[in-house]
Parts: sequence; C-alpha cells; structure tokens
Amino acid sequence: MGIVYRARHVLIDRVVAVKLIRPDLRGETHLRAWMLREARAANRVDHAHIIDIHDIGETDESELYLVMEYLIGTPLSTELARGPMPLTRAVDILEQMGAALARAHDLGVVHRDLKSDNILITQRGGRKDFVKILDFGLAALAHDPRLAPKGAVFGTPEYMSPEQARGEQAGPQSDLYALGVLFFEMLVGQLPFRAADRDTLLEMQRTAPAPRPTSIKKDVNPVAEKIILKLLEKESRKRYRDGHHLLEELKALQRSLPSTSWDKEAAGEAPAPAAPPPAPPPPRSTPVTEWANRAGLFARMLARAFPAGNAAPELSQAMANIWEVTAKANGLEGEIASHTRKLEALERRGRALRAEIGRKVEELAQEESRALRDAAAYGEEEETARRELSSAMQLAKEKVAQADAAERAGQGSRAIYEGAGAARAMVEAKRQWLSTREARRTAREAIARDLRRQIEDLRAQLARYAEALEEDLASGREKVAARTREGVRMEQTFGDASHALSEALKDRPECRDLMAQLKGADNAQEAPEQPWTNASGRVVS
Repeated sequence: MGIVYRARHVLIDRVVAVKLIRPDLRGETHLRAWMLREARAANRVDHAHIIDIHDIGETDESELYLVMEYLIGTPLSTELARGPMPLTRAVDILEQMGAALARAHDLGVVHRDLKSDNILITQRGGRKDFVKILDFGLAALAHDPRLAPKGAVFGTPEYMSPEQARGEQAGPQSDLYALGVLFFEMLVGQLPFRAADRDTLLEMQRTAPAPRPTSIKKDVNPVAEKIILKLLEKESRKRYRDGHHLLEELKALQRSLPSTSWDKEAAGEAPAPAAPPPAPPPPRSTPVTEWANRAGLFARMLARAFPAGNAAPELSQAMANIWEVTAKANGLEGEIASHTRKLEALERRGRALRAEIGRKVEELAQEESRALRDAAAYGEEEETARRELSSAMQLAKEKVAQADAAERAGQGSRAIYEGAGAARAMVEAKRQWLSTREARRTAREAIARDLRRQIEDLRAQLARYAEALEEDLASGREKVAARTREGVRMEQTFGDASHALSEALKDRPECRDLMAQLKGADNAQEAPEQPWTNASGRVVS
C-alpha cells in the first residue's frame, strides 16, 4: 500500500522513515483510513518489538504520510530464504514476536497480516536478532464495515488462518495461527501449505490438516512440533488460549534447551562482527545562520560597490528587506524550535504513560490467562465428575433396589446391604467432588472477571489519554505549521531580495571575491535545503 523513504527531520536532525500511499493508489480513500489505523494501532500498543510511529499528517497536496523510526536490518523472509534456523534462534525470534502480539491483543489490537516480510531482524543494545514487527495496516480491519465489507478476504494466503480464509473476522487466534506458520517455516525451511494458485491455497488453509514438521525434517524437536501443531489447529478454540499461554510454553522450551554459541551471540555476549549502519547526514548550520552570513556578504558588497552610500533605492530596499527578514526569521526559528521541543516532550510523556499502562494491562492479562485456563481445567474435571456422579447414582439405585428385593424375599445379607451403603457413600463422595470442582471453577471465573474489569478500565483510560494527547499534539503541530508557513513567506522575500542584489552586483569587479564566497557557500551544500521546506519544496512541520 505504501512507499517508504529514508528522510531526515530538518528541525531536530533525526533520521526517520516516511511512508506515503503509493502514487497509483492515492485516489483510494479507504487506504487513507488504513494508514490512519496503522499509526493508531501501533501507537496504542507501544511495545519494544513493534515499530515506533512518530507522527502522521498530510502534505499540501493531501498526501497522507506516516513518520516512523528508521530501522536497519534484514526481513525475516530473507533469513528464511537461507534455509532452516537453529531451534534456539527460532524460539528466541518467536518469543519476541509472541510478546509483542500478546501486548497488542491485550489492548484490543490484532495485526491480521503477520508474515515474514513484516518481521525485521535488527540489532539493539548489542543484542543480535532483535525483532521489530512492521505494518499494522490491516489491524482490526473487520471492526469497521466501511473498510472491510462483510465476507471480504484480506491478508497473505500463505499465513492466513482458516477463519480469515473463510472471510470471517480475524481475532487474536488468527495472529497465533500466523505465528505457527512462521515457526514451521523457521524450523522446517518451507511453508506448511503451498499451492500454485490462491484459491487452492485458501482451501488448504480452511480444511487441510497441518503436516507434522517431522514428516519433512526428521530432527525437529518434539516439543517444538507440539507447539506448532497446536498453533496450526483449524479450530481457533483448540489453539493456545492467548499469547501469554504460548509464551509460557516457549519459555519452558527455552529453559530445556542446552546453551549454545548462538544463544551467547544472540544475547550480545559475543556479537558477530557486522558492518556499521550508515551514519545519518551531518548536522548543517541552521538556515537563519546561513541567511545572516549571506546578508553580511551582501552588505560588504554594497559598501564596496557604493562607498559613498549612493546605491540605487531598490538595492537599498532589498538590503533592508534582507536584514529585516533575517532578524524576524531568527525569532521565528527559535519559536519553531521551542514548539518542536514541547511536542517531543509531550510525545515522550505520552510514550511513557502508554508503556506504563501497557505493562499493567500485560500483568493483569497474564493473571487472567492463568485464571481462565485454571477455570477451564476445573470445568473439564467438573464434567468428568458429573458423569461419574451420574454413573454412581445409577449404580446406587441398582444396589438399593437389589437390597430391597432381597429383604422382601427374606434373602437379605450383610454383603448386599454393605454394597448398597457403599454405593450411596460413593454417590455422596462424587457429589462432594463435583461441588468442589464447581466452586473452584466459579472462583477462578470470578477472579478472571475482576481482572477483565481492571483491564477494560485501563484500556478505557488509555483510549481517553490517547485522544487527549492527539488533540494536544495536533494543536502543537498546527502552531509549528502556522509559523512554518510564515517562514515560507519570509523565505520568498529573502530569495527575491537576494536575487535582486546578486543580479546587480555579480559583474562588479570589486565584489568578485565576495561573490565567489557567496557562491562557494551555496555550492558547499549539495542539494541545499531551504529553511522552511524539504527538498521537494513542501512545507516541513
């Protein structure tokens, strides 16, 4: 849907990635809504393993853009093209993806299009294989009927869950299914389902049982195979209850594996040599400083060319305009810098609060996950106890009837009466066991409901804060944009005056050396930037 450019924020000198809708799709208004959803979804989650979104806006030509963190790394798809991965490496990568998605799901965000191209493997803090999940552009798309008509199929067929292939709404379980595909691919070296056309592939996702990894690659770890097959269950209820459940299994698997050289390298203990990332462009002098230097050169040229101060009125006016606009621009640049710093501080506070709420939600969701799994286990025991009680009651009924019949016939015996008593006692024991299971299930469900209430309260708090923050950011950005537009007008004035002076003085021999300095300063900057606009002439806010 988009084209991504490497860019530099000219006010704070930060290298970023800028994503715009592809030129051939700009007329598709629903894509604008997708990009807005991408930014909001990723920002709401705010997790170390999900790409950061710094800003979102529109250009003067109504092109929607996202400003994201600039990442250097390798797509997981490129790593997978080299063949199967060592188990320890695959589990480490999957654990990071699982942690990010668990946080996203806790906050009500579903990625919906998880695939190897959307996973970037980079380095951070000396750690190899630091995972970043990209492109939340299809997140929770089905919740908005304007964006996803009923029955529409979105996503990548190779990684699509059965419910998505049927055109149903994707949920957290759909992302878990995609993780199963990725884990299969990392360990086996190929996708679990492959076909020559989309329709066949979708039908396989809907109905074909997942192949056992060991049927393709014999040495796949049996615990890892069990995890893969559970993730790839056709019925979503048979997969892991949630990301937290999956993470517990992965961490248990990690603890059982022997330490290898790859583990140490991945943890940063012995990082593999790597080419240093390309350095960002060096910071340049501020635009207004350059204006002041140019103004000084023009003033010296005028003094040389007209020592008696008899310059033509239009040249004197042009010089006066240059000094005036340079002085105003200096103050304006300071205002823009001040507003930009306030925006950055607001973003930092927002990020810290979102991270804090996210961690609280994650902790509560982990407890809720365990409570619900306990409740489900007690529920299964309850059903077993109910069946056993029914059998015990039937047996007791038969034993009592047998004892009554024997007594009426005068053939009662101690063994018959003891059998009936034992059957009745078994009924009471089974009834007590059932009551205990019911009580424990009810208690765990009550705990889960209370945890869910706390989670929903925090999510509502996060939504309110995000809305208020966006309003504050929008207000601050508009202030910057307004001053930027004022700066553009100043730039035009400065450019017109500079042109007039240059044309009048360029052939004066006494100004030749100063004119050379002026041209040298211009040539020193390849593709020079204007003070208030980017290289394409668009206003930079």
